[in-house]
Amino acid sequence: MKFALSWLKTFLDTEADADTIAKKLTALGLEIEGVEDASAALAKFKVARVLTAEKHPQADKLQVLTVDTGEGAPLQVVCGAPNARAGLVGVLGVPGAVVPANGMTLKVAAVRGVESNGMMCSTRELGLGEEHDGIIELPADAPVGTSFADYLGSDPVFDVAITPNRPDCMGVYGIARDLAAAGLGTLKPIATGGVAGSYPCPVEVRTDDPQGCPAFYGRVIRGVKNGPSPKWLQDALKGAGQRPISALVDATNYIMLGYGRPAHAYDLAKLTGAVVARRAVDGEGVTALNGKHYVLDAGMTVIADEAGVHDIAGIMGGEHSGCSDETTDVLLEVAYFNPQRIARTGQALALSSDARTRFERGVDPAFLDTGLDLLTKLILEICGGEASDVVRAGTPPSGHKTVAYDPALAGRLGGIDVARGEQQRILEALGFGVVGSGDRWTVSVPSWRPDVDGAADLVEEVIRVHGLDAVPSVALPRADGVARPTATAVQLLERRVRRAAAARGLNEAVTWSFLPESEAAHFADDNGGVWTLANPISEDLKAMRPSLLPGLLGAAKRNLDRGAASVRLFELGRRYLRGEGGASDEKLSLAVVLAGESAARGWATGKARGFDAFDAKAEALALLGEAGAPVENLQVMGEAGPQFHPGQSATLRLGPKQVLARFGMIHPATAKAFDIDGPVALVELFLDRIPPKKAQSGFARAAYAPPALQAVTRDFAFLLPLGVPAGDLLRSVKGADKANIVSARVFDDFRGAGVPEGHKSVAIEVTLQPVEKSYDEAALKAIADRIVAAAAKQGATLRG
Repeated sequence: MKFALSWLKTFLDTEADADTIAKKLTALGLEIEGVEDASAALAKFKVARVLTAEKHPQADKLQVLTVDTGEGAPLQVVCGAPNARAGLVGVLGVPGAVVPANGMTLKVAAVRGVESNGMMCSTRELGLGEEHDGIIELPADAPVGTSFADYLGSDPVFDVAITPNRPDCMGVYGIARDLAAAGLGTLKPIATGGVAGSYPCPVEVRTDDPQGCPAFYGRVIRGVKNGPSPKWLQDALKGAGQRPISALVDATNYIMLGYGRPAHAYDLAKLTGAVVARRAVDGEGVTALNGKHYVLDAGMTVIADEAGVHDIAGIMGGEHSGCSDETTDVLLEVAYFNPQRIARTGQALALSSDARTRFERGVDPAFLDTGLDLLTKLILEICGGEASDVVRAGTPPSGHKTVAYDPALAGRLGGIDVARGEQQRILEALGFGVVGSGDRWTVSVPSWRPDVDGAADLVEEVIRVHGLDAVPSVALPRADGVARPTATAVQLLERRVRRAAAARGLNEAVTWSFLPESEAAHFADDNGGVWTLANPISEDLKAMRPSLLPGLLGAAKRNLDRGAASVRLFELGRRYLRGEGGASDEKLSLAVVLAGESAARGWATGKARGFDAFDAKAEALALLGEAGAPVENLQVMGEAGPQFHPGQSATLRLGPKQVLARFGMIHPATAKAFDIDGPVALVELFLDRIPPKKAQSGFARAAYAPPALQAVTRDFAFLLPLGVPAGDLLRSVKGADKANIVSARVFDDFRGAGVPEGHKSVAIEVTLQPVEKSYDEAALKAIADRIVAAAAKQGATLRG
């Protein structure tokens, strides 16, 4: 929310400068996003008087001016403004000045052969308005030679980030109240006393939707004269980032921005019959003030007359009944709308407005009469006219709450003891009523503070105004002796796996936990369906991710599109699944995406090599090993999922059903869906499925005793049917003699001359470790026979 310092000072009597106010607002929890001072950009522009104005010798529409800058000889300036003339006092941009409207730096230049030493400026060029038909004309007594910034005066504009729980600060008056409570001035009271009507309201006003619109107040002002609003009002709105439209519209915007009270003015001549707050009819439509047509449904509240809808209640008025320069009679509307209804309607229509922002946070239900009085006074002041009696339909919610409060809670919950008198002063300055003494206070909550529900909220109010920087830093209590570990087993697992992935040359990525529905559906689990948000921050981030791979694929694509030759990314996080009965289920996972070149081209290897399924398998096994999975017992099986290439992917399992990981190359359909080219290998580890380690009986590991005898290696070459995975053969070989075989690995896979059709030659290196004595020939033959027999169970025969 933006507002100018001058506007703030109409509500707050203070001598504080902009910097002091900005720091205090941030300390109060109203974070300053920026302070703009338009006059700072005008430092090199001067008040100057035109001495002479002669026709340009080479151009009919240009004049050559001599301009008095108040110092030194007059300057020659070429100007094309139609109002440039001798005697005019305006604003001169000297060489070196930067024009705020376009960023152009002024310099001495020849214009059609005549030297020009600067530029006489218009309102638009200086960013002070839209007027550009001529240069600025200042009063004749304006001090020539003065900096235009000094002449204009400084009026800084604050940009404040208002959190959703502070609807009271959605108006400048609410911000002034907070500053006054913090001791930065005195809050000026709102002028009370309504404007008495001089005739009955000629329009029937009622609410037929008491749930959506509990209260609807209105009155007519006839005989108004619409047109441009006064300069002070336009300046206030411009400082708030609003475009002045007309006196009537600007008046409603001033009340909304100044007091947080949205209101609306209808052209009475464009209304037919009674004006009613009601539910919309399914399919009913309205063209709003933004020029767009909206189709409504029965869940929305509207303001309508006998002819149809004129207003999407609490969000935006209709184009048909808006005020124009011809408007002479207006109906003013000040209403209270249900915040939830306003929020749902705005979301359904994808329609945002300043009014919606305030209504859906909760406006002050007790401010309807006061808001209508303020708006009436302002319109009568600037537009004239005669006001009718006020019509009140319905009753706003009372909003009255009381909270039992013990002042000692400030020390116990807030960490700082604040004197009881100071606490009472702070609360009363914020509008709370305090009754009681000692440790039993009854605090009445003002109607404009719907966010305050209990004693803890009152502590927050006291502490933030007293000063969060006054809360002392106190160390947490610590038990004697060695500190106990605080990380959980899952946190330790995450640390270990994250470090292992980084050590293997993978770069960690952190992607959104939310995805477009199409991407999430592409990776949906077998339960069919993904979790979607009812109130997403964006339609492109609506579904909760069922896998980490979509986010990584998007990150890989962005890197490849920007010229990255090799992308090695991993992410550790949660995926969100539908559990049994539709319950939410969060699972810890690690995903890896390898895209582009695995090895760059070189003189020894020739062309660059892309990633393949074996690269993915190596990452999966290494990371599972670091995570504590029994890698030696894992089985390689198929069915990695429809996102993986069926001939170049697999799963790693503990038994037929316990899938710990899946890996392989991306399926062409998945690559097309994510618009990614080139070889892409994927890995997904399901860390939540890794069985926990058995508890150790002691604190220390068993002492390591290296074997006394040297290990022996033996090679075996088997003929194995093509359909049997080499991993199954390797597992059988390892289990043939667990007392002697300590490791085994495949070192050759040959298919060609000498190998029968339908078979492959798989060579395995087996490492044997003698314990009590060295092997003799008989012992080695017995072990070899057991290995061959075990291989035969897989259909393998020893190659002769």
